[in-house]
Amino acid sequence: MQSGREKAYAFLKETVLTDPDMQGRFLTEQEIADRIGISRTPIREALLLLAAEDLVQLVPKRGAHIAPLSGREITELMELRGIVERHAAETAIEQRKVPVEKLTELLERQRGLSGPEHAKEFIAVDHLFHATMVAAVGNELLNRHYEGLRSRQIRAGVVALYNRIGRQEAVLAEHQAILDAVASGDPEAARTAISGHLESTLKVLLAG
Repeated sequence: MQSGREKAYAFLKETVLTDPDMQGRFLTEQEIADRIGISRTPIREALLLLAAEDLVQLVPKRGAHIAPLSGREITELMELRGIVERHAAETAIEQRKVPVEKLTELLERQRGLSGPEHAKEFIAVDHLFHATMVAAVGNELLNRHYEGLRSRQIRAGVVALYNRIGRQEAVLAEHQAILDAVASGDPEAARTAISGHLESTLKVLLAG
């Protein structure tokens, strides 16, 4: 059973921080406690954990500020994702560990999540698509490091969908290119497809 702190941490990280409407807002401990039905102490503990991860900023007498991702943060996130994801694809191809069936299944799930009402779920599956490739390498430290990017990755992805009409269709095409490359065992094509996908996302995000 989850502790109050774990419940609050999961709710804030998975539900609140990934909501585009919450970007730039202040949250109070009481507001969060009322929403999830637990006392303020575990809320405070969860917010301290999130502040340590630089996901919220605690401001005296105002609460927790959910700052929108800055251009620098977005650029650095995409740079780091590129390093990890290209390495994972190349290694999975080299070791013949490409999880083609799972990647195909996730891409099909994404195809069924069109429309703004499915944006968060679409991006959650988007993360799983990339995380599945990273996990296939079998490096637990690398896997945990990549999972640590999940909240920022989902926040950025949801914002990108809201910023650009047709972005969902573009993401599906970009994911198909990645899948085709790794399934065919072509590391150069995989690197190119991954870089193109991340560069397209970066351009959408920086364009606002």
